Amino acid sequence: EDLRKTFGSHNVLNEINLSVNRGQTLAVLGRSGTGKSVLLRLIIGLETPDSGSIRIHGQNIVGLALDRMGEIRKKMGFLFQHAALYDSLTVAENVAFPLVHHRKDMSGSERGDRVKQLLTEVGMEDAVDKMPSDISGGMQKRVGLARALALEPDILLLDEPTAGLDPISSGEIDDLILKLQRERQMASIVVTHDLHSARTIANSLALLDQGNVVIEGTFEDLQESDIGFVKEFLKQS
Repeated sequence: EDLRKTFGSHNVLNEINLSVNRGQTLAVLGRSGTGKSVLLRLIIGLETPDSGSIRIHGQNIVGLALDRMGEIRKKMGFLFQHAALYDSLTVAENVAFPLVHHRKDMSGSERGDRVKQLLTEVGMEDAVDKMPSDISGGMQKRVGLARALALEPDILLLDEPTAGLDPISSGEIDDLILKLQRERQMASIVVTHDLHSARTIANSLALLDQGNVVIEGTFEDLQESDIGFVKEFLKQS
């Protein structure tokens, strides 16, 4: 609500308003440098807004104490742009990482079962003992998704989930995200340059330009818009 963030004289987000409900996916679009990734960093508390509020389950997280913020972060799964797997850990160890640190109540066998279940869910059950360097970029994204789901989040944040992937791998990631949404009914925010992907996976699209939400609505709403920037963005994408 009224979220504002500046870096020096650069106005990155200019009092924007967005909301996402359970079971919905919002795609945030825009040119490079328009604040899309900054928005995600604000939501997970890695950046602090200059003004405005960020409400998760009704609670404003701006200025929240670190321990309380840590509890809220457990409800959020985050897929980084380049999957951000730990090179020195196997696929299974990467997925287990959040469980090791945040689910001290789980036994080793319970954790192993959970990792197998998550990897099966994303179609990577055969890669348990492989290293990230041994699998493709699309497979790394799948493993990153499994790790993001480890703590059963209510909210899923995806930063360029199809970036750097070929069209077939991109389509597979889109299908996987849709499947997970149907099964888990999370609230999701996807930052992407990929208009085709956004059209496929999102209920609503928000187009940012110069710190402002130019338009928010369905893909059809964007297509029917008379706003010059929206027309240009669709033409170039």
